[in-house]
Amino acid sequence: MNLAELIAPHIPYLRRFARSLTGSQSSGDAYVSATLEALVADRSIFPTNLDSKVALYKVFSQLWRSVDINLSELPPAADAWEEQARRSLRAIAPLPRQAFLLVAVERFSNEEGAEILGVGEAEFAELIETASVEMAQQVATSVLIIEDEPLIAMDIEQMVESLGHTVTGVARTHKEAIELFNQRRPGLVLADIQLADGSSGIDAVNDMLRSASVPVIFITAFPERLLTGERPEPAFLVTKPFQPDMVKALVSQVLFFSEQMEQAA
Repeated sequence: MNLAELIAPHIPYLRRFARSLTGSQSSGDAYVSATLEALVADRSIFPTNLDSKVALYKVFSQLWRSVDINLSELPPAADAWEEQARRSLRAIAPLPRQAFLLVAVERFSNEEGAEILGVGEAEFAELIETASVEMAQQVATSVLIIEDEPLIAMDIEQMVESLGHTVTGVARTHKEAIELFNQRRPGLVLADIQLADGSSGIDAVNDMLRSASVPVIFITAFPERLLTGERPEPAFLVTKPFQPDMVKALVSQVLFFSEQMEQAA
């Protein structure tokens, strides 16, 4: 099996990781593109002694720490939220968040995460602890849930509240989502892709973002369809069926960027 065949199944998930790390589709995808270009230029940088997914993420991590993508040369961000997240990127120490996301979102083991970051397991554990402390310092916010499956909505509501946030409402359709959003502007939106009325959660969110800039996490059973890098796509994705820790990690990550935005204002 050649290198392209080895890494192809993992590229959508590397995009997810990069977007979560940067808070932006554009900047995250730029780092993934740079990683692939580096592999094309020199295939010897790919560690053939490792699992292919671990090896790909390791190459990405090495590039992330050694190359500064010029964010000012990227296309304009899709909305004010992404643009501000992009601006705040350089003010944030990324290594602890990489460790946090590798375990909580990408589901790597501590041993694999340490290999990806090129650190010892003890240091990796310290990085996760540092990230957890940073995330815990975030102020509580209000959350709108857009989800048409009652049991899933209930699970998400419990997870959100366990982090100290409040739920402003649960919407099942595009109309309900807009009404709840206008009644009480939330600090965060968790949105399913497919809604009960057959509409798209992405369309509902886009309608909301025309009147206010708010961070959004999308929920989908088909993440590969939204991680192609070929069109405007979500920066933050939760995959169904989801792990509670993944939802909690991304909520904390989004609010981390939100806090940076407020400090920069």
